[in-house]
Amino acid sequence: MFENLQNRLEKAFKTLKGQGRINEINVADTVKEIRRALIAADVNFKVAKDFTDTILEKAKGQEVIKSISPSQLLTKIVNDELVKLLGGEKSDLQLHASPTVILVAGLQGSGKTTFTGKLGMYLKGLGRNPLFVAADVYRPAAREQLKVLGQQVGVSVFSEDTNNNPIDIAENALAFAKKNNHNVLIVDTAGRLSVDQKMMEEIAQLKRVLKPHEILFVVDSMTGQDAVNTAKSFNDVLDFTGVVLTKLDGDTRGGAALSIKTVVNKPIKFVSHGEKMEALDVFYPERMAGRILGMGDVVSLVERAQAVFDEEESERLSKKIAKNKFDFEDFLSQLQQIKKMGNVKDLLGMLPGVGSQIKDLDIDDNSFKGIESIIQSMTPKERAFPEILNASRKQRIVRGSGKSIQDINKLLAQFEQMRKMMKVMNNSKGKMPSMPNLSSMRR
Repeated sequence: MFENLQNRLEKAFKTLKGQGRINEINVADTVKEIRRALIAADVNFKVAKDFTDTILEKAKGQEVIKSISPSQLLTKIVNDELVKLLGGEKSDLQLHASPTVILVAGLQGSGKTTFTGKLGMYLKGLGRNPLFVAADVYRPAAREQLKVLGQQVGVSVFSEDTNNNPIDIAENALAFAKKNNHNVLIVDTAGRLSVDQKMMEEIAQLKRVLKPHEILFVVDSMTGQDAVNTAKSFNDVLDFTGVVLTKLDGDTRGGAALSIKTVVNKPIKFVSHGEKMEALDVFYPERMAGRILGMGDVVSLVERAQAVFDEEESERLSKKIAKNKFDFEDFLSQLQQIKKMGNVKDLLGMLPGVGSQIKDLDIDDNSFKGIESIIQSMTPKERAFPEILNASRKQRIVRGSGKSIQDINKLLAQFEQMRKMMKVMNNSKGKMPSMPNLSSMRR
């Protein structure tokens, strides 16, 4: 996400390195490069021009104190302006009414139904009792997809499979929600094109009937400026309350994220990445600005970890580590928890300074499949006591996992190194020693 923009901005800031102070000439050259980087990222031209004009104006005449270089100062100015461009501060869902009605709208293929599932899971985590409404009566299997997602996240689905009138379905769902104590109604509407007048009139009628407290417009961030133009057309009809950016784990240039707040003057409320139901983040402008500038986003990384890691399991694991009893069963459990947090490369990119270093690495959701296959080919006793793995046992694991003896020996050696590291951490009361190199364990 934003890799190309991040790389080009880094190059722009490098033009100021070695300069003793900011002056009109060197800052103008750098700002010109920043503008080119934004245009290449498919940011709206007027937005890019206004943004860089502001940076140029603020940078001129800035005094550079001894401990801060010109490039660091300009980075600070760009970061502050990026935060403003992205909305300034996070925008919360309005959930005061009961039931709160949330209308989910967007183009065909933008990821509305998947987002609906993720939003339901997110709201359940806040202690709400949501109800999904299958109001997409046009796309084949749309209702079935929502039912599958509802079952997956534990949210009830209101669907009238023989009724093809979305207005009637929505009205009946609202009555059902009130009667059955559902305090949030999430309406998954059909994907539509802004040029389809009939479909646009239908969703406008849905808005009149339901009087939603939130209208969330779902945008495929990979479509760049097309997404922004579409959002403007929809906003003219719906006056939506917020934007959801989906597919941020794809090859997105970032133009939609950086342009949409200025063009439609509506906040980005959520960002979605991947198909997993846990892969939904509240949008924080300052965190996104940090990621774009290569500063990482450790806070979001910790929040994702807290969302998927079970407290009781963590306590149990801590006790095992304290007794130096950490085994392959525990390791496998931790790997599976990490996978729930989202795309591995995306997670690594949240660490400061790591994003640019891993941009050319091929890291996907199957990165740890080799390790899992080896561990899953072990018996419960072997997982608990890996020291009993002799030659014949390893040969059986080779046949079960499809990996080589060398792969197994490498994993065993690195696992033992990890256990020693955990023992040292426990003895030093949490002081972190240097980490072992686990990169080769991913194969």
